[in-house]
Amino acid sequence: MSALFPALAAPSARPALRCGPDALTYEELARAAGALAVRIGGAGRVAVWATPTAHTAVAVVGALLAGVPAVPLNPRTGERELAHILDDSRPTAVLTGAGDVLPAGLDGLPRTVVDLTASGPPVAETAGAESPALIVYTSGTTGPPKGVLLSRRAVAASLDALAEAWSWTADDILVHALPLFHVHGLILGILGPLRRGGAVRHLGAFSVEGVARELGDGGTMLFGVPTMYHRLADALAGDTGLAGALAGARLLVSGSAALPVHDHERIAAATGRTVVERYGMTETLMNTSVVPGGEPRPGTVGPPLAGVDLRLVDEDGSVLKELDGETVGEVQVRGPNLFSGYLNRPDATAAAFDGDWFRTGDMAVREADGAVRLVGRKATDLIKSGGYKIGAGEIENALLDHPGVREAAVTGEPDPDLGERIVAWVVPEDKDRPPTAEELADHVARLLAPHKRPRVVRRLDALPRNDMGKILKKALTAGS
Repeated sequence: MSALFPALAAPSARPALRCGPDALTYEELARAAGALAVRIGGAGRVAVWATPTAHTAVAVVGALLAGVPAVPLNPRTGERELAHILDDSRPTAVLTGAGDVLPAGLDGLPRTVVDLTASGPPVAETAGAESPALIVYTSGTTGPPKGVLLSRRAVAASLDALAEAWSWTADDILVHALPLFHVHGLILGILGPLRRGGAVRHLGAFSVEGVARELGDGGTMLFGVPTMYHRLADALAGDTGLAGALAGARLLVSGSAALPVHDHERIAAATGRTVVERYGMTETLMNTSVVPGGEPRPGTVGPPLAGVDLRLVDEDGSVLKELDGETVGEVQVRGPNLFSGYLNRPDATAAAFDGDWFRTGDMAVREADGAVRLVGRKATDLIKSGGYKIGAGEIENALLDHPGVREAAVTGEPDPDLGERIVAWVVPEDKDRPPTAEELADHVARLLAPHKRPRVVRRLDALPRNDMGKILKKALTAGS
């Protein structure tokens, strides 16, 4: 296959990467990553202590140049999970920044310090298309994390499909503050710009001020998660500078979880810009995306990307033909974007596929034009109540449309009459004057349908979330 990073084959003085105080041109990135590639060449696998720094970016690029699979490690991983990942992936070294403080669990692993100023020879990419580029571990919500084998073919196919959908070019400057141990922040947010020959500016940590500064200084694209866009929407009311910076961006992209319709509307009203949502997961990279420039479609994640086949499947295994926006099925996908399997888990790999179709576990409906609207996870968000199959996501969006609701999550719990009853977990805007359960039930019934109204409302000060802003529903139900 062609090189993942054509711009490193003939490097120039164009800006490539800026993370906090560190900035590298393509010439400097090629030298630093090339020097690292020579040092680690021949290694079986390397772990990367994935802090939000230029050291992480250079470590991963160097590993890819060397043809050595990289295993990104979340610096906040607990000791038991870290031990599992190390035992499962068996890296021969851990790549770090010079000042990184590592946990005791990494004491037995040789440490290779990434030098941003090193000067190595040009390194040509020689690894084959099917060779592993990255091993990214899942969140482990249904057992110990599984190592997802992502080939160079999958990375290239997914990034190129996004480039086609978003008209992403070397002239783009991407701004983001996403973690660098996930697909979103690392593959899309770092490798994506570098594959195009463009630039990326990582904020180190998210801030409204940082977004406004970088977009106001030439940034053309912003990647974020719903929590970030919610904070931007909150800040827009009194910040004309932020509104101008967001309005000047070519593309605003949200992912990793659904962006509430209310936040879509607030950002569009203040900036004239529509936030684009896309849909992917660790095992599939990117599957769908809203096409920029079209009619705003809050709540949908768009049609399948080029090269991706997508279908909805009923519980009995039959393929759904309906494009009615109502019939719920499990999303299954196939295409060059798919992972190669779970490391050391042939049983789990086999169970994840229906022939050559990957079972995502996500539930969705499709609109008349083929656009996908996700309604939740099969395991936690599909509620069977009174003979209906109901997706939690649409009820959550309806709740968030109520002016008295700041955050909302919806789950199901056993009910002797209905099978399952709908439970709403709500963080009110005003804790002293929260909306009543009856008020919220009537609000949902008016917007959606009576059978979709919550039967129980539980109020919280905040919803439990992970590093990417996803609501941890199992923590909700465990604590109920």
